Parts: sequence; C-alpha cells; structure tokens
Amino acid sequence: MSLPTMLVAFARYSRDGSFAALMATGSIAGALLGGFLLGVIPDLVLIPALAVMLLVSAVKVARHN
Repeated sequence: MSLPTMLVAFARYSRDGSFAALMATGSIAGALLGGFLLGVIPDLVLIPALAVMLLVSAVKVARHN
C-alpha cells in the first residue's frame, strides 16, 4: 500500500527468500495494475476503492496478535 510499509516488511522478513519473492511479485503486479487503472477508471471510483482497501488493511493490522 505504501513505500514505508513495504520497506519495514522487507527489513523484517528479508531473511525469508520466498517471502521476499512473494512481496516483490505482488508489489510489481500491483504497481502495473494500478498504473493501468489510472488511465481507465475515473478518480471517483479509484479513490473510494483505495479508501476501502486501506480501511480493510487497518482493521487486519489492528486485529493481528
């Protein structure tokens, strides 16, 4: 979702090569898909969708033990 979050996760899990590969793959795919959607879907749809994703992420982080 954001560069600082990605950097912290990378620093924390960098010893696990499979996790790093998974994070890199997801980040690249998300960046490509997001860049494509910027030119296709209007901002009035993308901004609320981003807000929902951030809220879901926040709830998951808050509930994590």
